[in-house]
Amino acid sequence: MGLSTHVLDTMHGCPAAGMTVELYTLQGSVAVLVKRFDLNGDGRNPDGPLYDNAGLKKGMYRLVFDVANYFRGRGVQLAEPAFLGKVTLDFGVAQPEQPYHVPLLVSPWSYSTYRGS
Repeated sequence: MGLSTHVLDTMHGCPAAGMTVELYTLQGSVAVLVKRFDLNGDGRNPDGPLYDNAGLKKGMYRLVFDVANYFRGRGVQLAEPAFLGKVTLDFGVAQPEQPYHVPLLVSPWSYSTYRGS
């Protein structure tokens, strides 16, 4: 429960191990960095949920996924600048007592996301 994320590399068909992710809280137009982490072998935060039920509050959040550097690290030749550099997802938490799972499915040229559970 709480807030979690998971990234799948759709180009290689595997979790995006090693991708750097940043979590922010949004307070109006100000983004406050909460944490920066590298995804583990399963494409998840190695420390577990980003927020547990007690820590997740109603409000706006941002996840920033460093897509270009991840794919360059995998040896993918990307144009300069890369089509996708960083993928930024702004999302709202209206009911913090419910689980918010924010997965990202990504390649160097496309991505999709949804609210999971």
